[in-house]
Amino acid sequence: MATDTGTPRVSDYMTRDVVTVSPDDTVASVARRVAESDEEHSGFPVCDGRRCEGFVTARDLLLAADNAAVFTVMSEDLVVAHPEMDLDDAARVILRSGIQKLPVVDDAGNLVGIISNADVIRSQIERATPEKVGKLSRTLENIHGIGTREERRRVALRDLTPTQSKVYADELEGRRYELEHGLAEPLVVIDNGGDLLLADGHHRVKAAHRQGIEESDAYVIVLGEGVELGMAETARKEGLESIDDICVVDYAHHPLVQTITRLNEAE
Repeated sequence: MATDTGTPRVSDYMTRDVVTVSPDDTVASVARRVAESDEEHSGFPVCDGRRCEGFVTARDLLLAADNAAVFTVMSEDLVVAHPEMDLDDAARVILRSGIQKLPVVDDAGNLVGIISNADVIRSQIERATPEKVGKLSRTLENIHGIGTREERRRVALRDLTPTQSKVYADELEGRRYELEHGLAEPLVVIDNGGDLLLADGHHRVKAAHRQGIEESDAYVIVLGEGVELGMAETARKEGLESIDDICVVDYAHHPLVQTITRLNEAE
């Protein structure tokens, strides 16, 4: 979450629990840690105590002898971020340099975290979604003449009523990746007297359901009083009661795609 100034800082989104290696570790031992880890590691900060001395990448490890010490292959020409650095400035450094992760150091040069390109993407998502929620809230207020309030909370997927009858298989794969890497945008849900209508996020919900995820982060628009919503009526007409009722459309089986495939094969 952003600081009180409204300007996101690196400290708002950085990972504080950072995996590091020692300058005296061998290349083989660090490579083994990469292979055995359940997480994706493109490299590690190299620290002597808390002080960040360098950064070693998977590429550095591949090109070095197994018994070489990490300090002999690490990069000492460090690009780092400060915890109070504007997040947009850190994003520019990451995107323009091609570096996936920036060590975050304090004024004394001590490692306090790491900021990645995934963290930057997550920050952009979290800033964009409230704008979408605000527009929907104002629309509901203007149409129905009621008050609304916005909440951020976890919602059980089984409690959601979908308002969209179909999703697309190719997009589900992208949403699966986002969920696995912590990049999924929060859902947008309307709480109409306790009935939870899914206004935005049908692909995310379907992908989460397939992965056995039971809850999701959501922006919830709570209506000041119960009203008849057009999207709820649409859901009733289409028989949408749960996530299972959302149909997955695979364009690979679309008649037009099959026709084009046959034409290409005939050439």
